Amino acid sequence: MFVLVVVAYVIGTFPSAILIARANGVDISTFGSGNPGASNVTRALGWRKGIWVYVLDAGKGALAAGLGLALDGRPAAYWCAAAAIVGHMFPVFRHFKGGKGVATGSGALLVVQPILAPIAVGIWWIVTKLTGKAALGSVIAVAFVPIGIIVMDQPRWELVAVAGVCALILLKHTSNIKRMIRREEHSLSHN
Repeated sequence: MFVLVVVAYVIGTFPSAILIARANGVDISTFGSGNPGASNVTRALGWRKGIWVYVLDAGKGALAAGLGLALDGRPAAYWCAAAAIVGHMFPVFRHFKGGKGVATGSGALLVVQPILAPIAVGIWWIVTKLTGKAALGSVIAVAFVPIGIIVMDQPRWELVAVAGVCALILLKHTSNIKRMIRREEHSLSHN
C-alpha cells in the first residue's frame, strides 16, 4: 500500500498546465492567478488548451485511484486518489507549489464514485457558465460531493475520506473565496 501511495503522489505531480502553457509560449505561473491549473490555462490560451489540461489532470486522479482499486481494493483507491490530489497541489519537484486539485479530484471521483462524479462536474459547469467564475463553480461542486456521499448512503469511512480531501481543496481556494467576497475574482473568459 505504501508504495502504491507514493506512486500515486508522483503521478499527481505531473505538471500538465505548465507543460501545455510552456508549449504555447506562456509561463502560467506569471499569468492571471498564477495557478497551474485548467482554469488559468483557459484564461491564458482559451478553452481548447484548458480542456486538455483538465483531461490530463483528471487522468492523473483516475489513473492513481484506478491503480489503487485494481491492486488493493476500495480503501487503497481512496488513499491513492488522495495522494494524487496532494501531489498535484503540493508537488515536491516544484517547491510544493501546485494547482488546486479540482480536476485531479474529479478524475479520482470518477473511479471511486462513478455516479456522483458526472453530477459534480455538471454542477461545476452550470455554476461556471452562469457566473463566469470557475472558482465559484469549483467551491460549490466540491462542497456538494460530501453531501452526495451522504445522499447515496455510502459507508461512513468513505464520507470521512471524501470530506477530508474536499476540505483540503476548499482550503486551497481560500484566496479565491476572499477575492469573490471582494468581487475581484478572475473571470474564466479568454484574455
